[in-house]
Amino acid sequence: MKDIPLGFRTFVLQGGETSSVKDDFILETVTAIHREFPDCAITLSLGEKSRETYEHFFRAGANRYLLRHETHNEEHYHHLHPDKMSIRQRLQCLAWLKEIGYQTGTGIMVGSPGQNTDHLVEDLLFIEQFHPEMIGIGPFIPHHDTPFAACPPGSIEMTLKLLSIFRLMHPKVLLPSTTALATLAPDGRERGILAGANVVMPNLSPPEQRNKYSLYDNKASLGAEAAEGLQQLEEKLTVIGYRISKERGDY
Repeated sequence: MKDIPLGFRTFVLQGGETSSVKDDFILETVTAIHREFPDCAITLSLGEKSRETYEHFFRAGANRYLLRHETHNEEHYHHLHPDKMSIRQRLQCLAWLKEIGYQTGTGIMVGSPGQNTDHLVEDLLFIEQFHPEMIGIGPFIPHHDTPFAACPPGSIEMTLKLLSIFRLMHPKVLLPSTTALATLAPDGRERGILAGANVVMPNLSPPEQRNKYSLYDNKASLGAEAAEGLQQLEEKLTVIGYRISKERGDY
């Protein structure tokens, strides 16, 4: 597959499950980005919110929302999350996002603590039924400040296999080749693209800020993984026969 475009004109704002970033600030940020760059897509990944909050973000200009379900198995979900969180609420949030009109994304960490083959099968069946516009998957990588610090990272090979399966299941889906792949292997990003991924996400944050929100240890954030390394990224993709598209890359 030669000269296949990868969508590139989108902002991705990530905040996880923390409540320290106020919704009003996000709303103001989305509004400002949409006003300044009306031709770009805005993707949010900010965890669980109320339906009303999701609607406010959507009306302000956000049009994609990534909320990984992480696992469709209730017991495994409780193993990964605090007791106050539930898979039922996570799935409800995903349903709201779809109903509001977002291009909605879900996904898993491959090799997350306690994950087994049965869990992966449940995830495949859920994603097939939900039919998301985006699927965010990447290998689990531990972080030293979490209860899972001593757990081994997920398998790159299994991640690549699942990327290929999801590409066959959903030919049009937005499927990132994640930074986690590039963190575990120097050619991880390229291998992800060759397996079926069609989205890359360079880090646009100022270099001095990147170590403040590392989701896992040794996260790749320099070179081709960063805004200042776009030329390097283009060169790496050219080697495997791909080019970067400056279009939005909508579903």
